[in-house]
Amino acid sequence: MAKQIELLFENLEGKTVRISLDQPVEPTDPAAINAAMDQILADNALTSSGGDLVAKKGARIVERNVTDIQLG
Repeated sequence: MAKQIELLFENLEGKTVRISLDQPVEPTDPAAINAAMDQILADNALTSSGGDLVAKKGARIVERNVTDIQLG
């Protein structure tokens, strides 16, 4: 099972920008995640096709199961 943490931001156009990172540290620390997202915004560290990131929208852990199918 693959896990990722997704950091969700809003850009200048009002659209959601998702930053996905593999293998998140668990258990998650909401205060550390919040501080990291604040720092990304303060440093203007990332941008998107819709402009700079301007606000936090949320964060979440996403799990997905991948099963390979054996072909012929």
